[in-house]
Amino acid sequence: MKKTLIAIMIAGILAGAVPGNVEAQCGNTCSPTQCCSRFGFCGTSPDHCGVNCRGGPCINNNVAIANIVTPEFFNGILNQAAGTCVGRNFYSRKAFLDAVNSFTQFARVGSVEDSRREIAAFFAHASHETRSFCFIEEDGGASKDYCDETKKEYPCNPSKGYYGRGPLQLTWNYNYGEAGKDVGFNGLNAPEIVAKDPLISFKASVSYWMNNVAGVMNKGFGATIRAINGDHECDGKDRAKVQSRIDFYRKYCSQLGVAPVGNPAC
Repeated sequence: MKKTLIAIMIAGILAGAVPGNVEAQCGNTCSPTQCCSRFGFCGTSPDHCGVNCRGGPCINNNVAIANIVTPEFFNGILNQAAGTCVGRNFYSRKAFLDAVNSFTQFARVGSVEDSRREIAAFFAHASHETRSFCFIEEDGGASKDYCDETKKEYPCNPSKGYYGRGPLQLTWNYNYGEAGKDVGFNGLNAPEIVAKDPLISFKASVSYWMNNVAGVMNKGFGATIRAINGDHECDGKDRAKVQSRIDFYRKYCSQLGVAPVGNPAC
């Protein structure tokens, strides 16, 4: 996963500085008609009440995720993994559905078709990252350094590795730190739990999705690739991986009965 935290924070500051809006740090300061964004501001714009909403009258189309991610859909992905894959006994539809219950904005903003596209996008990236839920941990990840020491608020534990784990292969100390705060686990001192607890694993990936990816779904699937791994794949850096993600996305859109929209590539 690319280093998107600074860009997301800047976007949050801009979302909390729209002229004409009565805004303040969240807490007990928002009025009953205002939403509290995850960046700590009150307001009524889509930036506050849409995918970034964390309190108040958030936009929600009340779509039933379980009616879209059916057993046939989920198991159709899982069954693509070989019987020897460790992920076959780790990932489950129940763990996914239990995880998204903690994120009321996941795939629930916009039309029902938008919800289906977002679900197709999430599983397209998960399928690419894990080879259809075969892997739980990044191959060779333990030998790689994913500690960004410039992120002082997320100090690395030198005895821990922040390599890829879970459906979206969460990486970097700051992403583990953010997910830990959202989900309720010690991301910096116990990152390995993302590879041991299926519910936390899905929650960590959905948390990353909501904080870094969901906000660009309206720009097309290509924007989600750029948000997740653009530094390594987009702009011609790795066309094969980009195409792999696109192929999964188109496949799942077809299965879910919705047409892709926007630019699928990056």
